Amino acid sequence: MSESIGVIVLAAGQGSRFRQVAGAEKDKLLVDCTGRDGAVRSVIEHTLVNLPAALGKRVLVTTADRPQVSRMAQAYGCEIVLIESTGMGDSIAAGVAACKQLDGWLMVLGDMPFILPSSIEQVVAGIGNDSISVPVQGGEYGHPVGFGRDFAAGLMALSGDRGAKPLFAQGRVVEVTVDDPGVLWDVDVPQALNFKPA
Repeated sequence: MSESIGVIVLAAGQGSRFRQVAGAEKDKLLVDCTGRDGAVRSVIEHTLVNLPAALGKRVLVTTADRPQVSRMAQAYGCEIVLIESTGMGDSIAAGVAACKQLDGWLMVLGDMPFILPSSIEQVVAGIGNDSISVPVQGGEYGHPVGFGRDFAAGLMALSGDRGAKPLFAQGRVVEVTVDDPGVLWDVDVPQALNFKPA
């Protein structure tokens, strides 16, 4: 079903925890880190590089004050959706509204550069019309999370800082077991740029 699954890259959050440590002018999405492939790229570029080629419809949701993030995303084939808010719910709603005709959507966090492409493909494979597909690493739910078309209205109704977690109660959750600590690893603070899973 992956031909009609869209990727929504959520990149509107301001990364305040990261800025508190690194400095107010530091955008964590643009900071360099060494990926699992050994290459040094910005956090957002690693996130984009890891997206499977089969997922052709790509939307990146961000704010107008991040032109470098938008340019990078466009270079990787993303349509850009600019929003005023930095809330996760607003970002998800805007991203899905930009491609609501699809059969499903994969929510990818812009600050998770260490997810293996194979893990993303496994999550996509678990998306069904009435199901939510989520990677599970060591018993914990991770990202990215895929939603089938039955969740379109619920996703577009999200707002503010509330993410899509409440929707988990409304459908079948497909737990995709992966061997990939990257699905739990987000870059909230500068120390997290060094991927050293236990």
